Amino acid sequence: MCGFTGFIDTTLDKKPIIQAMNDTIIHRGPDGEGFYIDEHIAMGFRRLSIIDLDHGNQPLFNEDKTYVLNFNGEIYNYQSIREDLIAKGHTFVTQSDSEVILHGYEEYKDDIVKHLRGMFAFVIYHIPTQTLFAARDHFGIKPFYYTLQDNMLIYGSEIKSFLKHPQFKKQLNIDAIQPYLTFQTSVLDETFFKGVFPLLPGHTMTYHQGKCVINAYHTLMFDPQSKTTSQKIHEVVSKSVVAHKIADVEVGSFLSSGVDSSYIASMSHVDKTFTVGFARDGFNECDEAEALAQLLKTQHYSKDIQPDEFFQVLSDVQYHMDEPHANLSAVPLFFLADMASKHVKVVLSGEGADELFGGYETYLPTKKTFVISKIPSWLRPAIVKILTPFAQVFPKLNPWIDTLTPIEKQFIGQAKIMSEKESRVFLKPSMTSSKSVDDVVKPWYNKSLGQHKALRKMHLDMNIWLNRDILTKADKMTMAHSLELRVPFLDKEVWEIARHIPIEQSINSTTTKKLFREAALSNIPEAWAKRKKLGFLVPFKFWILEDHYLNWIKAKFELDFVEEFFNQSEIINLLDKHKRTQSEARKIYTILCFVLWYERYFVLES
Repeated sequence: MCGFTGFIDTTLDKKPIIQAMNDTIIHRGPDGEGFYIDEHIAMGFRRLSIIDLDHGNQPLFNEDKTYVLNFNGEIYNYQSIREDLIAKGHTFVTQSDSEVILHGYEEYKDDIVKHLRGMFAFVIYHIPTQTLFAARDHFGIKPFYYTLQDNMLIYGSEIKSFLKHPQFKKQLNIDAIQPYLTFQTSVLDETFFKGVFPLLPGHTMTYHQGKCVINAYHTLMFDPQSKTTSQKIHEVVSKSVVAHKIADVEVGSFLSSGVDSSYIASMSHVDKTFTVGFARDGFNECDEAEALAQLLKTQHYSKDIQPDEFFQVLSDVQYHMDEPHANLSAVPLFFLADMASKHVKVVLSGEGADELFGGYETYLPTKKTFVISKIPSWLRPAIVKILTPFAQVFPKLNPWIDTLTPIEKQFIGQAKIMSEKESRVFLKPSMTSSKSVDDVVKPWYNKSLGQHKALRKMHLDMNIWLNRDILTKADKMTMAHSLELRVPFLDKEVWEIARHIPIEQSINSTTTKKLFREAALSNIPEAWAKRKKLGFLVPFKFWILEDHYLNWIKAKFELDFVEEFFNQSEIINLLDKHKRTQSEARKIYTILCFVLWYERYFVLES
C-alpha cells in the first residue's frame, strides 16, 4: 500500500516540485520514496512496505526500461499471474505484486485490468512514446485523481499534492456545494477543486500528447438469476479472506458488534482486533466486540472517544479527506485507524457487504408500501400535491409522501441531509448549483430500468454511496495513519456471486442481508449474525446541546469567509433550533464540515 504523485509538463526543473508533492502524502508511505524524472514526466512514490519488504520499491521498470510503473494497492492473485507471465518469457526481479502489473501490461496491454483481482490505482508510462496509461480498480477502493490544465497533466492518490505544483490553479468548484448539502459528500464528476476529477471505478485513462481518453472496463450492475445457497456465499467469502491476508507483515481486523466485521474477523484467524465507541448508552459497541473477541481468542484493543477529542480532530479529518465529507462515522474511523496502526500495518474490514447483499433497512418494504401499492400510479402525483402543503404542520405525513413518490425522486442513497429547497435557504443565490439531485441519480436509475425497486436502490448505492462515501473515507482515514485497509467483501469473485442473487433471497419484509446472515451463522453466534445494523453511531446531536461545543460551532459559522457561501443568520438560527428540538444536528455537521474544509484549504493554506 502506497501513494503516488506525478505530472507531465514542460517544466525543466521537476525534482523540487515532485519532491514537495511527494512530501505532502508521506502518511501514505512512511517506509520509503522513489522518483522517475525525465524531460517530459516526473513520477513520485511513497511506500508502505507490505509485500516483498526488501525489493518492492518503486518506480519499477520492465527489463529494457521502456516502461515505468507507479502502483497503489494490492493484487491478490499476483502469484498465479506471475507464473503465467514467466511461462510466457517474462523475467521478474522482485517477488512483489507490483511487478505483475508491469509485465502484465507488456503482455496484455489495456486488458491487464481484466486479469487483476484486488484493489488498485496505477500509472504505467511508456518512455519512448511518452504515453501514460492509468487504471482504477473495479469498485474504487483505491483513489486516483487527475487534472488537465494548460496542456499539463497532474495526477495522484490525493488532491492535496496538486497544490504543491506551481502551475496548478487552485479554485473552488461552487457547483459541488449544493449537491454536497444533500448527499453529505462530493458526488459530481468534478471534485470540489475546479478542474480536478476522480478516475471512476472500473475505468482506465490513456494520455498522449495532451489528449486524454477515458474508457470503462467494468460496470457494477445487478443481474438476478437462479437461487444460490448460503454455503456458496460462505465458500467464496472464505476464499476472499484468505487472499486478502497475503502479506509479509502482521494483519489485524476491525471489529464492531455487527455481522459484517464479525464475520470477517472470525474467518481471518487474526491475532489482533480493534474497536472504538463512545461512553454513552446506545453509542458504544465495545462490550459486544469484546465479547466476540473473547470467543475468537484475539488480543483486543478498544477506545472510548471523548467529545473533546472528537472536536479537536475535525479539521484534520477534513484535511485528509481532500474534499468536504460529512459522514460522522469518518471521525471514529480516524481514531480506530490511529489505534490499530500502533499494533499492525494491515487491517481487514467489512465494507461492501451492505451494498452487495442488501444490508440497509431502506431496501425493506414497509406497511405503507403495501397500502400504496393498491393506489393507481396515475393517482399518486395528485395525492402528493395535496398532502405536501400539510406536511410542514404534520411531519408524520412525510413518510407517506416519500412512499407515494416514484423511487427516482424518493431515494437518493443512504444519506439525505437536506432537500434542494432547504439548501437554498442556507446558501447564497450565487452558490446554488446547476447540477440538481436528479442530475446526479437519474443516469444510474436509467441503467436499472425494469428491475425490482430494492435492486434499483442497491444499484444506486453501489455506484454513488459506496465509492464516493464509504470507500473514500475508509481509504483516507486509514492512510492518514499509514494503515492499509483491505475489504474482502469487495472482491470480484464475491461480486460475481452477489450480483446474481434474486432479491427475495437478500431481503424480505423484516430482514436485510437474509442469505448473507445465514452464511455468517457458520462462523459466528446467532446474536451477531442477526444483529440489526448500527453503523458508527456518534452522539454529536447531544454534545452540541452543551454551550461549550455549540459556541465553538457558532464561532466557525461567524467567520468572515462563511458569508461568501451561506446566509449566516440562517445557519446560526439552525443552532438555536437544534437546542430547542434536537433535530438539526446532521445539517449543522454538514455545513460545519464544509466550513472547516474551506478554512483548511483556502484560508490557512493561502
